[in-house]
Amino acid sequence: MENVTQASGSMASSSSSSAASVVDDALPQWQLHRWHSAWRRWSLWSLLVLLVASMLITLVWLAGRYEASQVQSRVERDAADAVSDIRIAFAHNVQNMQSLQMGEPDLANWESRASDLLNARRELVRLEWRDSQLKVRAHAESPFRPMTWDPADGGNSIHSDMNLSCTNARRVGGPSYSSSYFQPLPNGMGSEMMELCLPLMDDGRVTGFLIATYSLQTVLVDLVAPSLQRGQEVSFTEADGTRLAVVGAMRRGTRMFTAQQLFDLPGTTLILRLDSWHAAPSVFPNVLTALVTAMSIALVTVLIVLVRDNRRRLRAERDLGEALAFRKAMEDSQVTGLRARDLDGRITYVNPAFCEMVGFTADELIGHTNPLPYWPPELAGEYSARQMVRMSGNHIPPREGYESTFMRKDGTRFPVMIYEAPLINAQGLHTGWMGSFLDVSEQRRVEEISRASQERLQATARLATVGEMASLLSHELNQPLAAISSYATGSLNLLQTDQPTASPPSENLADVRVGIQRIAQQAERAGRVIKSVHDFVRRRDQSRESVSAQELVDAVLPLIRLQAHKLRVHIQIIIEPELPDLLCDRTMVEQVLLNLARNGMQSMDHPDIHPRVLEIRVRRAASNAQNKWLEFSFSDMGAGISDDVAARLFTPFYTTRAEGMGLGLSLCRTVVEQHGGFLGHMAREPRGTVFTFTLPAFQPEAV
Repeated sequence: MENVTQASGSMASSSSSSAASVVDDALPQWQLHRWHSAWRRWSLWSLLVLLVASMLITLVWLAGRYEASQVQSRVERDAADAVSDIRIAFAHNVQNMQSLQMGEPDLANWESRASDLLNARRELVRLEWRDSQLKVRAHAESPFRPMTWDPADGGNSIHSDMNLSCTNARRVGGPSYSSSYFQPLPNGMGSEMMELCLPLMDDGRVTGFLIATYSLQTVLVDLVAPSLQRGQEVSFTEADGTRLAVVGAMRRGTRMFTAQQLFDLPGTTLILRLDSWHAAPSVFPNVLTALVTAMSIALVTVLIVLVRDNRRRLRAERDLGEALAFRKAMEDSQVTGLRARDLDGRITYVNPAFCEMVGFTADELIGHTNPLPYWPPELAGEYSARQMVRMSGNHIPPREGYESTFMRKDGTRFPVMIYEAPLINAQGLHTGWMGSFLDVSEQRRVEEISRASQERLQATARLATVGEMASLLSHELNQPLAAISSYATGSLNLLQTDQPTASPPSENLADVRVGIQRIAQQAERAGRVIKSVHDFVRRRDQSRESVSAQELVDAVLPLIRLQAHKLRVHIQIIIEPELPDLLCDRTMVEQVLLNLARNGMQSMDHPDIHPRVLEIRVRRAASNAQNKWLEFSFSDMGAGISDDVAARLFTPFYTTRAEGMGLGLSLCRTVVEQHGGFLGHMAREPRGTVFTFTLPAFQPEAV
């Protein structure tokens, strides 16, 4: 048993040892797999971190490069602007130097001008006027920089910079600059100078030179330093880098940016150098924080914009609703009809006033095209043709409107006044036509009543005038009739002889012929008087025609002379020559002439008034630049018109005469105003009154 047990124990121990050996063999493979997985995972994360870090480093580097490039570009731009400012100032100085020779000044005048120029331009320290041999004729020095000068220096030295620049100026025929040179100052210091030689030409020949000396330090101080920024320094340098003049602040910052610009001048070349110091770019605040801040600001901005846009939209909708309600109330309250049509002539809108005017509802009208239901059938063809021309765009309706005839739903016709205008939308496109319509039937009725009343007043006034003229006609016709009777009796007496069978003597026949001629003349005179009154009473033509002023005066002159003969008034008629014709209603204007003439003569019907003269004058109006108006004036020598009478002078049925009707002057003013003229009166010196009215002249081009 012990052997079995020992054997079993040995077997168990052997089996456990074999299992341990297997585990020991399998453990490195699992660890290797785990390590491989961990390495791959960390490699991916490391690669991601590396990419992110590379991107951030690249962004930082690009930001630094961008900021440096911006600073460099700004420095180069400032350097270019400085060179441009100096170049402009030098060109301006050349022009000022040329102006010194204007008017051939003497030496004293030239030195005075040069001193003024040196006071104005601080960069110039000396001006010289030299002859063709470089001998000094006149000179002036700047009061801001006193220096010791040798007037003979430069003129006698053939190798001097000034001699070389003047030789070059003589060759090129224009300004030439010398190289810079050092000029000692009285205080032990010195300054770099440069000279400009400007030749004086006369017919292509050099007669002298103008020499200007520049201080390079002052050029930088006056022309460039005012525009320098803090931390910038500007200097003139030579090609090898030697600084000739320096202006600017001391060094500031940790990084310097430099820009150089070539300043080439005729005869010499300088280099303008601009140095600018800036602090090192702050990386994180400028990139990461800026990105986050920019995104946050962008999100907040978008939210604010959306909120404001929503509020604005709600406000616009509310305003639009109020505007629509206001427009609807306004359109409903109007008595003017409104109609809108598109480009095809289709009705798109009508207001209640238009529907009430034509008797159709809005539903019956909207969408209709030619022919429209409110067109009279007999005029539909004409209206359709007119609308086709209108819709083609070749005809624009007149701004003053035009009159037409519409038909209501019950068939009645009525006149309307139409005003149309293009309908333009918010984009400026022509989308149709907008028209307004006025029912003028009541206006036409009132005009007809007014016209009939005016005709009745004219007829009444004319008949009253004829009644007054009847007594004058009887007196005036007695004279020609009595003359006719006397000539007839004398002729009969001459024809009677003692011997009836014998022939009358020849001298008697001549006397009889003269008597018969006198009878004919007197009969014709009486006929003219009667015919003028007959035509004046019976004429009813209200149309306007072209008539001369002489014809108007001649038409009423017989009637005027009837009363003038009775009242012992002398008539003077003055008509300017070459007056244009009038465009008027002849009958109505003759009535005005007759009434004013009668009033003027009756105002002188007083025993104490002598002489009695009525002057009728026709001339061009005083403010008539284009012969468009003629002026008629009636000047009497009566007692004049008092102020209380003048206030009511043109009132209908107001008169100062017992036998008058009070319609004459009122009718005259109505007639004149209907022709577009003006009727007025004023006192005449030393006594009397002048009535004046204007009438339009006939314009052939207007017709």
